[in-house]
Amino acid sequence: MNSSIISNSHEALTLLSEERPDLSIVVPIYNEAESLPHLLSAITTNLDATKLTYEIICVDDGSTDGSADILRQQAQSHPYLRAVLLRRNYGQTPAMSAGFNYACGRVIITLDGDLQNDPTDIPRLLAKLDEGYDLVSGWRKQRQDAALTRLLPSKIANLLIGKVTGVQLHDYGCSLKAYRSELVTDMKLYGELHRFLPALAFIEGARISEIPVRHHARKFGKSKYGLGRTFRVLMDLLTIFFMKKFLTRPMHVFGLFGGGAMIAGTLTGLYLTVLKLGFGQSIGDRPLLILAVVLFLTGVQLFSFGLLAELLMRTYHESQNRPIYRVREVIGGKQHSQV
Repeated sequence: MNSSIISNSHEALTLLSEERPDLSIVVPIYNEAESLPHLLSAITTNLDATKLTYEIICVDDGSTDGSADILRQQAQSHPYLRAVLLRRNYGQTPAMSAGFNYACGRVIITLDGDLQNDPTDIPRLLAKLDEGYDLVSGWRKQRQDAALTRLLPSKIANLLIGKVTGVQLHDYGCSLKAYRSELVTDMKLYGELHRFLPALAFIEGARISEIPVRHHARKFGKSKYGLGRTFRVLMDLLTIFFMKKFLTRPMHVFGLFGGGAMIAGTLTGLYLTVLKLGFGQSIGDRPLLILAVVLFLTGVQLFSFGLLAELLMRTYHESQNRPIYRVREVIGGKQHSQV
């Protein structure tokens, strides 16, 4: 291979590394045309004061109010802004995932596009991150939202999520968070898992902290959230619980319940057999016979599901060469001993 090509490639990689920004600001957008100019102005004003290099990635999630046109205009006049326009409305989780995929910064900051999160809190998040944490989450301590439809369901959800996941945060729903980029790379988002990012990070072995942040009342537009998301939150919570407990060993849960059902069905069947053969009693019209058959078949099915889940999990890890552990640091050992 031509040495000049190798040299040029090395120089290009070095240049890319040097040009990597300190921060990537990821903002999912859905029908926030009125807020966008004010939001971008507030972000740039606060970040310019930090002297850090940054990029802003606004992901338009199929807006219908002209948000995409505003982003096109802003991106032409501001080189730090990258507008990612999705083909339709996919939801906040896919929008955040798209933002993570396009982010190049060493640290990734996420916030909502409705001006309720305050960009002046970004330096405080970064200062906390510098204390050795991998993720710093905002806590809307004085939240400016409706008490019945937003605050009460949020408090209940935060308590429930904390109990199930083991990650005790006051405010899971706050979008204002700071992540180390390598942490985001390890997390794959789907469904409605954006609100469980701290729990997913905890599964990856991240060190997590939380600080109070400002929260403003909505000035433009209307909220995209309501009580209808409660069911989705509960279903995703079950997913997170399973991932936390049995991600690499699904047979432990399916096999446990399957084995228990088969044992119960077998013992019930033996009891009925003794009644039939030993005491001559009729068992054909007993509901207990149906129960014994159902328990045994259910146990066989659960056990089979466990085997299939084990095969799928092995395929998941091995096909992607995805490790089942995360290394935080390697100390020493740069030189091999000589005998």
